[in-house]
Amino acid sequence: MPTPGSAQHPTTELDPRYSSALNSRPGAADVTATAWAEAQWHLEAAEIFWVSTVRPDGRLHVTPVIAVWHEGVLYFSTGPREQKARNLAHDAHCALTTGGDALSEGLDLVVEGTAQQVSAPALLEDVIAAYEAKYGSHITSPEGTFHGIGDAFRKGDALVFGVAPATAYGFGRTDGVYTHTRWAF
Repeated sequence: MPTPGSAQHPTTELDPRYSSALNSRPGAADVTATAWAEAQWHLEAAEIFWVSTVRPDGRLHVTPVIAVWHEGVLYFSTGPREQKARNLAHDAHCALTTGGDALSEGLDLVVEGTAQQVSAPALLEDVIAAYEAKYGSHITSPEGTFHGIGDAFRKGDALVFGVAPATAYGFGRTDGVYTHTRWAF
């Protein structure tokens, strides 16, 4: 299982090739890498992520999921017979992405790592609690879209995977200034 807290102190690097640092725009000289603390805040707040996995024949599979950032690990789930689960059984490398769809403002994030299935009951309960705290009535209310997901996790009707970042990328934009930050773990 990914080590909780392992993502706390990555090395941070601004990639000037894809940042406004090379541009002559006003403020370009002030371009700095995005702090990992800010990226973590966005990972905690984001409601929708896109998980990318690789099929056995090499083709990509990308699908939206709900996920929680908990103690330095990004957790998501899938049904045992869904394409994501079959792909991860073949190749556990994956990427989860989240962000906005606006050109002028926002921070898009990519977390790359190896998915590991959560099997420890205590950790599973922590992840369920994190889902309930984050998604609230979507999970806790009988009318919620994902009501019963905690029981599905406990019974194995939905598999829970944790991804501790190996590498993460942040693509920021504010007032026409763009940043490309790489975090290595």
